[in-house]
Amino acid sequence: MLIRGGENIFPKEIEDFLNAHPQVIEAHVIGVPDERLGEEVCAYVRLEEGVDPDSFTAETLKAYAKGKLAHFKVPRYVIPIDAFPKTTSGKIQKFKLVDAFKAKETELKAARA
Repeated sequence: MLIRGGENIFPKEIEDFLNAHPQVIEAHVIGVPDERLGEEVCAYVRLEEGVDPDSFTAETLKAYAKGKLAHFKVPRYVIPIDAFPKTTSGKIQKFKLVDAFKAKETELKAARA
């Protein structure tokens, strides 16, 4: 569970919603640090072959989710990924997704400075 601005959000609910999207093969949701809200919703998605990763954005998801998913559950960040980090037993290592997000965020902040 992640907590965004006092709202309890269960990643599984959002993952199930995203996995129903016709361009998504697999989706996993994590909470990432946010100064104002505590945590923000971030979705890593593995897209169908032939889908342009640059065209599948948070805005795309907002349009898809309108009226179907509460606004605070719509991912602020959508990151296409080729493969998910897994354990030897096949479970997703979500902590590695969080680490990857933090590394990317640090890289972006350094580039802006």
